[in-house]
Amino acid sequence: MIRPPNTTAVFIYVKDTMKLESVGILIELRPLSERDSLARIFTCDYGVMTGVMRGAVVAKKNRPLIGQVGTVIWNARLDSQLGVFHWEGGRNMAAHVMADASRLGMLTAAFSLLAALLPERERYDVLYRETIDFLERLPVASRAADIYLEWEENFLRDIGYALDLKSCAGCGGHDNLNYLSPRTCRAVCDRCAAPYIGRLYRLPMTLDTGRRLLEQIFAAQGGVMPAARQILRDK
Repeated sequence: MIRPPNTTAVFIYVKDTMKLESVGILIELRPLSERDSLARIFTCDYGVMTGVMRGAVVAKKNRPLIGQVGTVIWNARLDSQLGVFHWEGGRNMAAHVMADASRLGMLTAAFSLLAALLPERERYDVLYRETIDFLERLPVASRAADIYLEWEENFLRDIGYALDLKSCAGCGGHDNLNYLSPRTCRAVCDRCAAPYIGRLYRLPMTLDTGRRLLEQIFAAQGGVMPAARQILRDK
């Protein structure tokens, strides 16, 4: 379920207090103090939001867990402040992959990319629905890597690196599309690829090809790819 019944996005500004309400996926949770955690939630209505979860470290009941889908309220006095979350966790989408290191690694890689590359509070409702779909399919897929790669291609599309694998970037042909240009994210046929073999990536898309493309994206932005995605490789 993508959105609980009767749950709608709300933006409220009352007496110098801001409140944002939505539904989302808890994608990151790090200790901030002895009691509190710093959380990132990928929401349907506001994209990735960052805030403090009071008492998350010591909670015994209703403890927030990475992979939970739930309802969230974010409060702050000013728009520029970190803000505080009130989190009502629901279904834990990570529960069914905890015993499978490979699938858990794919879930963790996806969450790390969302946290690292999506701008704060920018709506990605299509990607949100695709991420929910990915989390539902991952535990039962016969080929988990294919499900992950499909999600990663959708993610690349939404951050401005849509792959075009239907025709050759050089000649427009549709045959022998065995290479990918990391500069244009378009397919290249064998004939057009010949002079540039050392600069192109092999198709079809694999975990290693996606990793190389992401490394280039992070380098262009002056960052480093999260370790969770670096270690995700073809076997």
